Amino acid sequence: EVWLVSLEGERIEHRVSMNGGGQPKWKGDQKELYYLAADGSLMAVPLKGEALTPGKPEILFKTNLIPSPTTDQYAVTGDGRHFLILNSEGDAKISAFNIVLNWFEELKDLVPVD
Repeated sequence: EVWLVSLEGERIEHRVSMNGGGQPKWKGDQKELYYLAADGSLMAVPLKGEALTPGKPEILFKTNLIPSPTTDQYAVTGDGRHFLILNSEGDAKISAFNIVLNWFEELKDLVPVD
């Protein structure tokens, strides 16, 4: 399960996940927490007030991940809008990994907007 526990002052504990979960990650503003549920769903939990009281977990999307207790299988940007997910394709070998920078500028050149 995923828990929030205060480190200072009075000990406050909040259970975040309800049916198993791990690999929690904060949104940059700490108003939302993400975690990977036991069934591989990526969950989002709103956090309220200074005590960061968790709201109801909601499924953002399903993944084909089998959650690992020892490996980070996803990352989230600070604004919570983009996720990078490790995805296993069996025994497939990746021979190249391409990163396209400034793709929006290239798109504007290919499809001009008047």
